[in-house]
Amino acid sequence: MPAEKLSDSTRAVVSGAAGFLGSHLCDRLLARGWEVVGLDNLVTGVPENLAHLGGERRFSFRRHDVSEGIAIEGPVDCVLHFASPASPVDFAQIPLDILRVGTFGTQAMLRLAEDKGARFLLASTSEVYGDPLVHPQPESYWGNVNPIGPRSCYDEAKRCAEAFTFAYHRTRHLETRIVRIFNTYGSRMRVDDGRVIPNYFRQALQGEPITVYGDGSQTRSLCYVDDLISGALAVLDGPDPDPFNIGTQYEVTMLELAQRVKRVTGSSSEIVFQPLPQDDPKQRRPDTQRAKERLGWEPQVAIEEGLALTHEYFRLALAGC
Repeated sequence: MPAEKLSDSTRAVVSGAAGFLGSHLCDRLLARGWEVVGLDNLVTGVPENLAHLGGERRFSFRRHDVSEGIAIEGPVDCVLHFASPASPVDFAQIPLDILRVGTFGTQAMLRLAEDKGARFLLASTSEVYGDPLVHPQPESYWGNVNPIGPRSCYDEAKRCAEAFTFAYHRTRHLETRIVRIFNTYGSRMRVDDGRVIPNYFRQALQGEPITVYGDGSQTRSLCYVDDLISGALAVLDGPDPDPFNIGTQYEVTMLELAQRVKRVTGSSSEIVFQPLPQDDPKQRRPDTQRAKERLGWEPQVAIEEGLALTHEYFRLALAGC
């Protein structure tokens, strides 16, 4: 049965609204004409990501930890749960926060959706596949995850979040959607994020050695943020409660990416190699055939264009602009 079409007067609640993806999501929902209530405890999100919305009457922001539960006055049509630190730096520093927002936070947002009769969208992750033994990774793949490794706080929290979401769908008949987000990059990433794109641009722009882990042969498929948000909204609008991979088919080695960043920044930084971190996936590329066939979604931004746009963002961010 087709999903009920969301109207232009939709009211949405977005957790993680001050984060990299959450802030872009708020922009796109507002561009639809929706009213948006943003939630963020600002553990990793930053108010500057939402500063441009200060005069927007259809946007309101509440500093709040959704792991503690959440109550929203008035009607709510959509609940979009994007709250979670997602950087390897965060995995080491705040693992309990990550576990709490992926479990208690997910349940709190599901309860809100149930109370309001709202559609629920979970921002899951490619990390549910762990260090995959299947390549590329289809949604049917169950994954290869170390449950007690240094990344497990994030991997297992997201797997639990998916289980919570489907339990509410099956037993409470809640209208739910799940988007499995693959590596995404673009403006509003934290300079100290610890992921490959911020690391490479920061090092290149500051003339530091560019650190490549392992021999640089491990791969990622990097999706520009505009495409990712379009994909997430296609999942939200669609009729299917099963998870959808959203990411790009273009796969790049970490050494090639370092060389591309050097070229786009004009940097003279040398490339240096360090040992590969524990449980770091060797390959990561989504099978996005379901999203193409069922949602009509495909990424549009080529890596050359995306890196050029991202270069400009990091150039200004590092200059303190």
